[in-house]
Parts: sequence; structure tokens; C-alpha cells
Amino acid sequence: MKLSERFTDALTYATQLHANQTRKGGEVPYISHLLGVASIALEYGANEDEAIAALLHDAIEDQGGKATREEIRCRFGDTVTQIVDGCTDADTTPKPPWRQRKEAYIAHIPQASASVRLVSAADKLHNARSILKDYRLIQEAVWERFQGGKKGTLWYYRTLADTFRAIESTPLIDELERVVIELEELVHTVTNNQ
Repeated sequence: MKLSERFTDALTYATQLHANQTRKGGEVPYISHLLGVASIALEYGANEDEAIAALLHDAIEDQGGKATREEIRCRFGDTVTQIVDGCTDADTTPKPPWRQRKEAYIAHIPQASASVRLVSAADKLHNARSILKDYRLIQEAVWERFQGGKKGTLWYYRTLADTFRAIESTPLIDELERVVIELEELVHTVTNNQ
């Protein structure tokens, strides 16, 4: 599959939307996450609409809510907008409480389209890999970055992996499961050795 000018436009738009945003707890430009999610989605078979949605999956949630949704619809169409909506856990400010949002997000996965599940799983895999990498570097301090803390964040990724697995078994879900297990085992080992 060749990516068209639409993908380039989405990449530019995502870069502009998230220009002032960094990854949690650091100076890494947020676009690195969006590129990572798009890369994972493409590696696991995404079509162009899914790849565009991967670039924009946090746009509604983090960069403008309903107005951004309408801009995405105008620029990239209903299909991309529906995928991004399916990856959004809140489009209001202030956001609902963390646990409530995460439980609702998990509950919607079984009814989500295959496209939403692909982009969502790619997002969660990239996040889980980032947490694992950062845990190796700074150990317990990594949990300070997350509203759910250590217990909530580990619960969230374990429940996501289990929920995706209950719906389907794909190489992407297999990889998410492996990374979550590796994170759980590393945290358990480090905690027991302290």
C-alpha cells in the first residue's frame, strides 16, 4: 500500500496540533508517540484511514475536543473521525475522574470496530513499551507520571491486554501481552529486591 498526500497532510496537522506537547515526565516531543503508534499500526496491517487515525488518535482528547473532531471530519472524513472517536476516552474539560474514564474505555473495546481496536492496541503497545523502557531507567519514579499511579497503571494495561485478548488473537495483541507481562515481571522483581 502506498500512502497518499492525505497521510502527509495528517502528519503535518498532527505535528501542528501537538507542537507544544511532550511525553509524560520528559522533554520528548509528543509527535514521537504519534509516529510510533502510526508505525505500529502500519506494521500490523493498517490501511491509510487507520494510519491517519493513528496519527490523530489523541487530537480530540488532548487538543480541542469537539472543535478538533469537526476539523478532523472536514479534513479526513467520517471514517478517520470514527476511529479517532473510538480511541478517545474524554472530549471535555475537565476530564472525568481517571478510573471512571479508563473503565469506560475498556468497556467500549468489545463493541469497537476492528479499525478502532487496531489503532487502540497500537497506542497501548507504544505506551506500554515506553513505560517499560522508562521503568528500566528510573524504576518506581515512573509511576509519578500517571494519575493511576503504580497500581492503577498496571491494572489498566493488564485489563486492556485481557480485554483485547478476549475479543481476538492477533500478532499485535500477542505483542501487547508480551510487553505487559515483561513489565509486570520486572516490577515484581524490582519490588521484591528492594
